[in-house]
Amino acid sequence: MKPARPWQSGALRALLPLLVVLVVGAVFHQNGAFFQWSTHRAMLREISVLGILAAGMTVVIVSGGIDLSVGSVLAVSAVLFSSASMQHAMGPVASVSVVLGAGAGLGLVSGTLVARFRIQPFIVTLAMMVFARGLAKLVSGGKKVTNYVTLPDGTGTTVELPAIFRSIDSKVLGDNVSVVTLVFAVALLFTWLVLRRLRAGRYLYAVGGSYEAARLSGVPVGRTLTFAYVLSGAFAALAGICQAAQETQGDPETGAGYELDAIAMVVLGGTSLSGGRGGVGYTLVGALTLGILQKVLSLNAFSTEARLMLTGTILIGAVLLQRPWRSREA
Repeated sequence: MKPARPWQSGALRALLPLLVVLVVGAVFHQNGAFFQWSTHRAMLREISVLGILAAGMTVVIVSGGIDLSVGSVLAVSAVLFSSASMQHAMGPVASVSVVLGAGAGLGLVSGTLVARFRIQPFIVTLAMMVFARGLAKLVSGGKKVTNYVTLPDGTGTTVELPAIFRSIDSKVLGDNVSVVTLVFAVALLFTWLVLRRLRAGRYLYAVGGSYEAARLSGVPVGRTLTFAYVLSGAFAALAGICQAAQETQGDPETGAGYELDAIAMVVLGGTSLSGGRGGVGYTLVGALTLGILQKVLSLNAFSTEARLMLTGTILIGAVLLQRPWRSREA
């Protein structure tokens, strides 16, 4: 077997789609708009919520699973956070703690069903996706949760938007970076620490590489799989908090289809859907690739339909490009 050429390395294959998108943006720059920091600052803000979901999705996919419920868990979390903060006047620490606990709890249910009862992750998380969406509508009464509060006497009033909403949706460092982008960065860092510096990360790769071999080697497979889904649920809740702050409301319909974008970011980065290979650094590359692509298409006034079709085509091309080329020799 011939040794792999340098350009065939996983990291370089993950970077190739990003480089292609950057070249396209440089050519079709729309009168220099592509070269302005404000354009990329807006792009980073737009991908941050999806990127937080993708960070949690990376952990699940590395373990050999999939989590289709993250968009719906995000919706539940956005509704809960808005209700706790605006309707019930809970403090920021209490409201954030409740929402993160709820997201982790939903992830715990999914993880338990996958790990203990050995139900396929696709089926479990598909069911959780439907359940969580219904839960979001139940909690919200089927309507958006805003800062309009109904008083005991039946009248209503508009309360001031909680400070935490304004803080999350603000910019720092001289208005150059959105706070939600910093939250995305923290999520990436935490995921990197889990996967690369903790024993749990080694277990996740082992289980994703071979479930049976990991079990025979003494890896606590059940706890490892459960941990992956709990972390994914907590990250989905964190993304829901950011989404609610950006929209200044809790919408039970928000987050529909976000799970597909999160999976696309992970796949674009080169993390294997079969598990055991990849990392959150690759996911960051995938998130930037998808974000810059969408921004270039938006700057050049592509219709929504054309943007969706072109994005799907480029996604397939990127995945084919990332596949290792096999030598034809035996």
